[in-house]
Amino acid sequence: MGLGMTLGSHLGPLARSYIEQADVVFAGLSDGVVELWLQRMHHDVRSLQPYYREGKSRMQTYRQMVEAILAEVRAGKKVCGVFYGHPGVFAWAPHKAIEVARGEGYAARMEPGISAEDCLYADLGIDPGRVGCQHYEASQLLFYRRRIDPTAYLVLWQVGLVGDQSLARFSTGPAYRQLLVEVLARDYPLDHPLTIYRTPTLPIHAARIEQCTLAGLPQAEIDMADTVVLPPARPLEVDAAMRARLAELDQAESVRA
Repeated sequence: MGLGMTLGSHLGPLARSYIEQADVVFAGLSDGVVELWLQRMHHDVRSLQPYYREGKSRMQTYRQMVEAILAEVRAGKKVCGVFYGHPGVFAWAPHKAIEVARGEGYAARMEPGISAEDCLYADLGIDPGRVGCQHYEASQLLFYRRRIDPTAYLVLWQVGLVGDQSLARFSTGPAYRQLLVEVLARDYPLDHPLTIYRTPTLPIHAARIEQCTLAGLPQAEIDMADTVVLPPARPLEVDAAMRARLAELDQAESVRA
């Protein structure tokens, strides 16, 4: 289940009941204070954070998390995995734990939570339905040939880790972000504005909302929790031919009516 992004603000009654009724609660959270808060709700909260280590593959970490969770499930206990944000967004271990549990015949489900994406729309005043919104994990733009639509918003996740092929680092440097800029410069001018955004995890904190240009991205201070948002670089292009066909269809429909 998802705990949401901000301490105490996003936890719903159903999610709270799952925590309270579980025999064991595993916690993959963003802040030690949030973990302490969770421990006030249940007597047996087991942190998943110790599985992380600089230089250790995150995939190995995720597999160990899944095995820890499933060990208690196999022991016949009611198990609740609590993850910050939405447990299915940028979270391999929750999806895999459910897949393995179901494959072994156990009942398992995912309860959604408020994600950083949800907070981003609210804090930045973006309506994804207005001109569209595309989301990419930043490294995918370097590893693969992806097609970007510069008439829509572009949201880039995990820019602080862009280009990491080892899955063992917690950050990459300006040289890696410069490669990202080179890819984005195919569709955006170097003076194009962008926003560096971070959702607050504690109610006493404010969201990070900082502006810079595409050219300034390599030197900006960015960590794993930051998201980069580029507004559209040009307006939507009218498809005159399709609009003409729609007009003909509308006219034909009105005649039949």
